[in-house]
Amino acid sequence: MSKMLAIVALLTMGQAAPNPHLPTKTYDTVAPVLPENLNRAVLIVSKTNGWRHLEHIPHSNVVLADIARGLDRKSYVTENAAVFNDDQLRHFSVVVLNSASGDFMTPDQSAALERFVARGGGIVALHAAGDNSHTGPWYTKTIIGTKFIGHPGGPDQFQPARIVVDQPRHPVMAGVKLPWSPVDEWYSFDANPAAAGMTVLARIDEASYRPGAKLMMGAHPVVWINPTTKGRVVYSALGHSPESYDDPNYHRMLTNAIRWAAQ
Repeated sequence: MSKMLAIVALLTMGQAAPNPHLPTKTYDTVAPVLPENLNRAVLIVSKTNGWRHLEHIPHSNVVLADIARGLDRKSYVTENAAVFNDDQLRHFSVVVLNSASGDFMTPDQSAALERFVARGGGIVALHAAGDNSHTGPWYTKTIIGTKFIGHPGGPDQFQPARIVVDQPRHPVMAGVKLPWSPVDEWYSFDANPAAAGMTVLARIDEASYRPGAKLMMGAHPVVWINPTTKGRVVYSALGHSPESYDDPNYHRMLTNAIRWAAQ
């Protein structure tokens, strides 16, 4: 009997093991201590209250900090959303939301980020920063402009697809070499964000991969900006895997986006 109970206990423990992709939601209340001499710096935030992209966050945070260094800007990497306060945000020119998922800010923190953009601060939001785990009205309207509905699954989750650049003269797309068919997890949305006033910079050629009937969009955006805000806002749905951030085209586009949004 004792042996049977031990087996049951082990099975129960195994079933109760937390999923590292779904961490417990937390809200930060104590702001971090920033390094000295941060001025017009790049804030890189990968706070996760939704699906956590364990695959790429550690590597992409390093790559993004390296990009900031190459732009002669200091950076600060954190998962503490309490950094979104007026005093600390004044040290930064641009916030990179690196697959920051879920409603990861308190109402006060969201309001501070809204004020940051209103006075000219830039946002570069990547991959899961645009998924459907975000529900705040300002965030969804200003940063996403549409609603994520899914991506292919099973053996089709990661496929090469051809990127079509609609705005080749825009600074974010400068130097991107075509043809470009990266392997990624391709997000679909319920509507083209152009209908909400966004400007689509690049889209996916749906004939070049298998989205599945329910995820087809026709004009299928993948990178866009919000031209209606004082601060410059960029969203890119690319970037599920760590290898994405070493792709020369994507690395160039991220560098362009941070430079442009920080101006």
